[in-house]
Amino acid sequence: MDMSRLWHAKYSAVLMQLKVLKQHFGRMEQVPETLPSIILQKVKAPPKADDVPEIRPEQLVEADGFLFGFPSRFGVMAAQFKAFFDATHEIWEKQALAGKPAGIFWSTGFHGGGQELTALTAVTQLAHHGMIFVPLGYTFGSGMFEMSEVKGGSSYGSGTFAADGSRQPTEIELQQAFYQGKYVAQFAKKLKS
Repeated sequence: MDMSRLWHAKYSAVLMQLKVLKQHFGRMEQVPETLPSIILQKVKAPPKADDVPEIRPEQLVEADGFLFGFPSRFGVMAAQFKAFFDATHEIWEKQALAGKPAGIFWSTGFHGGGQELTALTAVTQLAHHGMIFVPLGYTFGSGMFEMSEVKGGSSYGSGTFAADGSRQPTEIELQQAFYQGKYVAQFAKKLKS
């Protein structure tokens, strides 16, 4: 089973979520950065992970399933990830991703920063490719209803709050991300068999 995790992260919140998914999704690839280096310096973005390859759109067809992770910008997926999806027109024409399962996870700056809106707008990318969106629903159990601490995520997928880039995912947010990886991978295995 070839499961792929694609991501774009300006800060480490999405990257930390990715690391807990590694057990279930073997490949980790990043989408190309589109911002000029001067802007990246001004926003104090850390350097890109040199040990993680950039993916090209045509490579998507090799995977049996996906988890797409990205930060939110103004309530939607970051432009870098949207630009990557915009470049998938050739595989879209062939519907080469149709029937493949995909989940999504994200980070937003703060509560009210677009946790569910980011997820909802990302689903349009999957729908146009004919992919099967695999939401968490409320299968994570009591962790979905945790109210004693700040927690991102929803029935659409796992999430975290990054603040200005300094906040790291909490233990429960990482547990939710781990669970999501397992859940989507199991779904993909059922589809494949």
